[in-house]
Amino acid sequence: MKDKKIEKDHLYWKLFSTCFVISMCTFGGGLVIISMLQKKFVEELEWIDHEEMLDLVAIAQSCPGVMAVNSATIIGYHLAGIPGAILTAFGSILPPMIILSVISVFYKQFRENRIVALILRGMQAGVAAVLIHLSFTMSKTALEDRKILSIALFAISVVGVAFFGVDVIIAILFCGIAGGISVLYESRKQEKGKHI
Repeated sequence: MKDKKIEKDHLYWKLFSTCFVISMCTFGGGLVIISMLQKKFVEELEWIDHEEMLDLVAIAQSCPGVMAVNSATIIGYHLAGIPGAILTAFGSILPPMIILSVISVFYKQFRENRIVALILRGMQAGVAAVLIHLSFTMSKTALEDRKILSIALFAISVVGVAFFGVDVIIAILFCGIAGGISVLYESRKQEKGKHI
């Protein structure tokens, strides 16, 4: 029992500290943090596989609120239940609160400082690179099963959002509904196959 408690304490600390460090060191919003969470929990710690991560990110995107906090919270809940969700959410929220509190006190000096402006401009290029990498990684994972529906939904969403100005929320809802219908159809098909 004591070993289990030590393991849980270690898991809780790891969840909190990982989300705290990632949130503190990552600039560029939710999608950049998702990339960092994927590197940590999927590639380094191997606590979640690529497909699970994709599912968790899809759930996080469909929930209202800040993408980075949603993703961290859902990962925390997946790994350690409600305590994990609370710790990862707190770990994600705390660094921006501290940084923004400090910046708000010195806002005028930050705004007029040429070096800070140049650093932020350089960070924009880095953020763009991370977002492109994340897009390729998630696309590859989503299309690995080579299901026609996945490929069709991916293509329709990209074309709709990029070329026709379809709202991202509508694209996500459309894909979610189509995926849900597909799963229901497949499960009913399997049930009929068992009865025959």
